[in-house]
Amino acid sequence: MDVSVLPAATAVWLGILTSISPCPMATNLVAISFISRDVKSPLRVLWTGLLYTLGRTLTYAALGTMFVGSLLSIPVVSLSLQYWMNRLLGPILILVGMFLLDLLRFNFSTSPMSSSLHDRAQSWGMWGAGPLGMIFALSFCPVSAALFFGSLIPLSLKAGSQVTLPVLYGLGTGLPVAVFSIGLAAGAHAVSAAINGLGGIEKWARRMTGGIFIAVGIYYTCDHIFELF
Repeated sequence: MDVSVLPAATAVWLGILTSISPCPMATNLVAISFISRDVKSPLRVLWTGLLYTLGRTLTYAALGTMFVGSLLSIPVVSLSLQYWMNRLLGPILILVGMFLLDLLRFNFSTSPMSSSLHDRAQSWGMWGAGPLGMIFALSFCPVSAALFFGSLIPLSLKAGSQVTLPVLYGLGTGLPVAVFSIGLAAGAHAVSAAINGLGGIEKWARRMTGGIFIAVGIYYTCDHIFELF
């Protein structure tokens, strides 16, 4: 179905924020090292980066379709979600915002990273970038889990978007690597400078997003639960 500009932009932003968070960034650095091995061939570097991004996008699209489609396909659940989603969205956004601001903490990880995995992908050549992106997309840690399950899935349910928003989120998670691939094709120095600057950008972006989430969550809570507006 058609998705308005705001949910679409939010999905892309959530994906970008996920990709530059510390845990997912570690997997993206592995991906960049995988891509940069062919730095003497700019076209090959570019295609490898795009295949990695495609792998991430397809994985999140599949996960989003599975979760959102399953819930919306059950009439009773679908009707309940239509009634409760606006009421639940406020508290969910507040909790995710508090987590992004480090006011809440929890330990969670499904990281599949290993040297053997990287070596296996190396043996597959350029085409190993796609499977590598798919596997790394499943590498959920606290921040990525909160953003995907706590923000994107509720947003997709509210918008009734089984595919579009998860795809946009996946594109967002792969966008920095795609940009780095272009930078590698143009010159490795530019990529190195960009990577060094991501730490500060991630902290600023996460705090800004957390503040916005809490503000919007308070509004939704006051409007749909307490009916103050």
